[in-house]
Amino acid sequence: MSGEDDRQSQLAREHKERQEQRAAAESTKGKRNVFIGAGLAVVVVAGGIFAATTLVNKDDEGKKVSAESTPSASTPPSAAPSPTPSLSSLPKKTGKVSCTYKRDTSGVPMKYVGMPGSRPNMKLKTMTVFTNHGKIVIDVDPAATPCSVNSMDFLAKKNFYNNTKCHRLVTPETAGLFLLQCGDPKAKADGKNPTDGQGTAGYVYQDEAVGAIPYTRGVVFLTQPLDAAGQNSSQFAISLADENSQIEGQYSVLGMVRSGLEIIEKVAKDGVIVNSQDIVGDGGSTAPKNPIIIEKVTLR
Repeated sequence: MSGEDDRQSQLAREHKERQEQRAAAESTKGKRNVFIGAGLAVVVVAGGIFAATTLVNKDDEGKKVSAESTPSASTPPSAAPSPTPSLSSLPKKTGKVSCTYKRDTSGVPMKYVGMPGSRPNMKLKTMTVFTNHGKIVIDVDPAATPCSVNSMDFLAKKNFYNNTKCHRLVTPETAGLFLLQCGDPKAKADGKNPTDGQGTAGYVYQDEAVGAIPYTRGVVFLTQPLDAAGQNSSQFAISLADENSQIEGQYSVLGMVRSGLEIIEKVAKDGVIVNSQDIVGDGGSTAPKNPIIIEKVTLR
């Protein structure tokens, strides 16, 4: 083969490589466009800075004001079926476990009842959420997520969740996802309160078992701002659909629902209230029209 032929072959190979690189870049871009995560909406209002912890679908980014913190109205593309997750598949902690909790200094609405101790109860097995519609029983595993379970146990004993409202019900019609988000102690879930979704327990702690299992139907996980780490507090979400396996982000797995998902599904049929006056100005807080009120939480 002549030198000219060698040169042509080299150019052809380089051209093909550039095409493959562009295709890979486009594929990555597409994946970013359907990224689903917890959005941190930081907005200056009346001289104050507020941070909202919400779950969003970025597929429709830009179609609404401040869409990076708003559930979009589109349905995510279909994905390959995910294996049924199990707490037994989570990596286990070994040796002595010591948890660290730090005061939340972000200035968001909060209900501070103190901070958990550093030594978790490794014998806890279930978390039961008693609501005005019935109870939701969640299996937990302190061997996998000791500090998350420890925090929930502490808040439950302090009656932190008593008479709080689940502020966000995300349905396939509103965002292409299906989940319930609770744990904001200041939420009113009335479609009017501008700070719904921001409340914390006044402390934060590190992530555990992030991405260890897909967030499919029945998985319970903690929520925190987009691209944040170590900002877990009192808010949690319950996944109601296998399609939520597309959720990506820094979410600590808390447990798996053993019973009670039908309670949320029944409420979802009554629809949601879109809060057009929330702090990010995008109607991001979609509370259930039929309120879900947590009466108390217990861990055993």
